[in-house]
This record gives sequence, structure tokens and C-alpha cells, in this order.
Amino acid sequence: MAETIYQIRGRQIDRNDLETISRVITSHWTQGRSAISRILCKQWNWYQANGRLKDRACRVLLLKLEQKGEITLPPPMATNGGRSSKVNCRQYTYNDSELKGTISEFGSLTLKMVRRSPDEGLWDFFVDRFHYLGRPTIVGSYLKYIACLDNRPVACLGWGSAAWKIAARDRFIGWDHPSREENLYKVVNNVRFLIFPWINIRHLASKVLALNIRCLQQDWYDFYNQPISLLETFVEIDRFQGTCYRAANWQYVGKTSGRGKYDRQNKATRPIKAVYLYPLSKHFREELGV
Repeated sequence: MAETIYQIRGRQIDRNDLETISRVITSHWTQGRSAISRILCKQWNWYQANGRLKDRACRVLLLKLEQKGEITLPPPMATNGGRSSKVNCRQYTYNDSELKGTISEFGSLTLKMVRRSPDEGLWDFFVDRFHYLGRPTIVGSYLKYIACLDNRPVACLGWGSAAWKIAARDRFIGWDHPSREENLYKVVNNVRFLIFPWINIRHLASKVLALNIRCLQQDWYDFYNQPISLLETFVEIDRFQGTCYRAANWQYVGKTSGRGKYDRQNKATRPIKAVYLYPLSKHFREELGV
């Protein structure tokens, strides 16, 4: 067996894999990166638990290999005069009149999972326009939710695959490298949380978060056929205090290093973020292989 050279997104890459990747890139150069990722996933039999290809994870793998100088990828395919299609959200009309008061003054607070539904575009539109980070490019598994008060949208939440390596989180769990590698899929990241800027409802954020937590575990299993045991989120400390997470009983466990995923120079160039975790059961450590 060839010696492993890299371990990326939980997959071991050896010299034979690099030769396979190079051949596929050369043969399918004009079809673009997405097609190349799908072809490689099929060759490697690399699938999610729900039977879908891990093509997003494969694209991250390819980008990392390109950064390391192992491969050269075709340029990204662009639309709309060279701009990425990511900015081309469909436009929606919406009611931005101020909504204020308390939750008890309204008839209902509801939550709808909109992944692969007609309303997923509405989620993309709101988050792209009103979240300070914009609409995310989520690698791996993810779910999206829209919260409503009396059928009027007031918030968006997004959940995705966990960060690969976070020291504060891994210490809290008690993970070593093999345990993290084997069980990381059971951790889900709150990648976006947006309360619309015209909404001024006391304690709405913590109530919406708690409502989402109650249904997320089952929704995730129904959608991906995978159990989850722990939730994580990262709060930029220069912007936010994490009040709604603390109010919803999330645990602060430390801070990020600020180096980012692809740092190779050991320099903090990203904002420092507070790390909050929410165990979904009393036995979460055992479920996570500790």
C-alpha cells in the first residue's frame, strides 16, 4: 500500500491518488471543478450516509492540494460577466416595517426547515443581504431554517458540518486525533444566525435558537441518515457578546486561534472567536468516542 502523503477532509491521499487526480483533471479540464469533483467521488466511492456524493468535500480537498502545489485546477467557471454566481441571488419583496414588543404578544413562533424547498432561495436572499458575512459557501452537510412570528419571517438559521480542528472544542470533548477523525460528523456547526434588522422582539434570538435545537437532531437524521451529538458555534468577540447562546444554555469553552483553516505560517490573521458548545445528550462524550 502506498504511503499516505496528506489527510484532508478525513480522506487519506497517497501518491497513487495524486496521479489519479491529475489524470481526471487533464481529461475533464473543460468541464470544470464541480464535474471533476463528482467524477473523483464516483471513482473513490466517496458518498454521504444519505447516498449523495461528497463532492463539496472533494472540492475543498482539491483546493488544498492546489495550495500545496500538488495539482493545478482549471479556473472557476463564472457567470454574469465574470462575477461568481454566488452573488446572483434571486430578489424578493419583503415587509421591513419595524416589529417590536415581546413574543407573548404574538400568536405563534414557528420554524420551517427550507433545505431543498421553494423557500431555500428566500433564506439565501435574506442572509446574503442582511448578515454581515453574507451567504455562506457551506462545505458538506447543511440545513437551513426560517423562523416566523405569526407567519411573518423574523430570522434565519443555518447549520453545517463541523470545523475540522478546534483546540478548545477538542479539549472539552476529550478527543484525540483518531477519535475526532472518526466522530466529527456527529458535530454540527451553527454557521449562520440572523435576526432581521427591523425586528426588535425581546429574547427572540434565544427563543428561536432553543426552538431550532429541539427539532434539529431529528431533522438532521431524517435528511442525512446520521446521528448528531453536539452543536458548536463561533462568535466574533469584537462584534458580539454571545448573549443569546448563553441564554439558550450553550457552554463557552474557549477561543479560536485566529489562524484559519489554511494557515501554514502560524500567524493569527483572522478575527478571534469565542467557542460555544451545546451537548444534545448527557452521554455525548461516549457518543463521540471518548
